[in-house]
Amino acid sequence: MADFSLALNEDQQQLKDWLHQFSKDVIRPAAEEWDEKEEFPWPVVEEAAKIGLYSVDFVTNAMLGDPTGLTMPLAIEEVFWGDAGIGLAIFGSGLAAAGIAGNGTPEQMMEWVPQCYGTPDDVKLGAFCVSEPDAGSDVSSLRTRAVYDEVKDEWVLNGTKAWITNGGIADVHVVVATVDPEMRGRGQASFIVPPNTPGLSQGQKYKKHGIKASHTAEVVLEDVRVPGSCLLGGKDKLDEKLARAREALNKPKKESSGKQPAMATFEATRPAVGAQAIGVARAAYEIALQYAQERNAFGKAIIHNQAIAFMLADMATEIDAARLMVHRAAWLSRNGTYVNAEGSMSKLKAGRVAVWVTERAIQILGGYGYTREYGVERMHRDAKIFDIYEGTEQIQQLVISRAISGLRIE
Repeated sequence: MADFSLALNEDQQQLKDWLHQFSKDVIRPAAEEWDEKEEFPWPVVEEAAKIGLYSVDFVTNAMLGDPTGLTMPLAIEEVFWGDAGIGLAIFGSGLAAAGIAGNGTPEQMMEWVPQCYGTPDDVKLGAFCVSEPDAGSDVSSLRTRAVYDEVKDEWVLNGTKAWITNGGIADVHVVVATVDPEMRGRGQASFIVPPNTPGLSQGQKYKKHGIKASHTAEVVLEDVRVPGSCLLGGKDKLDEKLARAREALNKPKKESSGKQPAMATFEATRPAVGAQAIGVARAAYEIALQYAQERNAFGKAIIHNQAIAFMLADMATEIDAARLMVHRAAWLSRNGTYVNAEGSMSKLKAGRVAVWVTERAIQILGGYGYTREYGVERMHRDAKIFDIYEGTEQIQQLVISRAISGLRIE
């Protein structure tokens, strides 16, 4: 187990500096263009692939090679400092990779995670498909069904997924589906849908409030057949999990066994979402700070006024507090386990901070903040997603309240 430290080591500092320069030179200058286009920023993602940022090697080393668990949140913060939409385009495949890593066998990881990224000359995408039109926060109510065809050793998937990052344009889709409706959340499993599988198509592409450079769409599954080997974890493991779940139904006072596959993925990625929020908040704060130092009113820079200076002081403090919570959660996730839902705490705090800081940045810039000239209005639009995706603010509160009380809070 790595010792917890607040100081970055030399490798982490070099990574932070390297990615900050990439964000400054490549991502930030392209942010407004791709926000306006509302299209996937292929040229930027290809540049990220060329430098090794968008690659299976980077993700593997970040997730498994650093005993502190800080490499990924450090990288994400710097990239999202450049732009949230482009940042999600670069890191969006990581959710599919995390779904495979969290639920698959070593052999499945070796086969499929690299296919979520491709190569610098042939970039690929991954998508993690959980939410549905009638099942967002309530993942136990998924309607997408997976039925096993024993004769052909194939799974047949039918349903519609909603709000999917890279949905429909991804090469590899990881789909969470219900295999036993009576078990609700405990009767779910994750499946790989390989590239060019018949029956998978893109539904509507969403027009969003923010993160417009990230592709978000419905994924429609119509009699999609995948080999038995595409069931993450394998059928024996699924059968054992279902047997334990059925046994638990007859013993309601005991905790049911086995995690929902979607929740296992989200628990692992919540500190990463917190890091995204911090990157956006920090970007807006730095713009507001510079503006306050340069903008003159009543004969002096506006930062000399307590009304402005104290706002900036609070912004800096909140960002630092949120970052510390994210780093603690990332360390706990890598070195042990959460005690009181620290992953959810970090996402809850960082999401709130991002929304508040970006709003304050607009206020400090006044009329300029409300226009697109300085970018803080875009950052404010982007920030709201951190209160919503991968578990809403209220779902994080639910997870935390259950952890601290030991009760089944509804």
